[in-house]
Amino acid sequence: MRSFLLLGAVLFAAVLACPGCAAPPTAAARPAVTLDGHRFMVEIAATPAEQEHGLMDRTSMAADHGMLFVFPDSQPRTFWMKNTLIALDMLFFDESRHLVAIQANAQPCKADPCQLYPSDTPARYVLELNAGTAAKLGARKGDAITFSGMPSGTQ
Repeated sequence: MRSFLLLGAVLFAAVLACPGCAAPPTAAARPAVTLDGHRFMVEIAATPAEQEHGLMDRTSMAADHGMLFVFPDSQPRTFWMKNTLIALDMLFFDESRHLVAIQANAQPCKADPCQLYPSDTPARYVLELNAGTAAKLGARKGDAITFSGMPSGTQ
């Protein structure tokens, strides 16, 4: 019995010493956005390196997933699809999280020159979803997006 108690204490101490070994966060704790009543789990692109790489080299993305680009300021944004393998919808949001522009069905580009996809109006956030999603949702200018589970500094 004593050896079981000792083993239990050792295992408990190991779990405390290894925070990365704990269970993965629940879906509610992962970054997500809600648009027109639909929730999308998102990867955050907040640094210049993350924003430059975006969804490049991905061969697919789950229907309820996307990438949220978070910029430190609002200004007209321009995206391209260089080395992106899947068609995307790009939804541009202002600092108050209202939809200001949509670039629907942006197509992959393998070689320069690649088509540019501008917002033409100041945007602070850009949400990339699978092509056709914006139309399925009926997304339109003025729609609001909400965030949940966002890491600090990304809101």
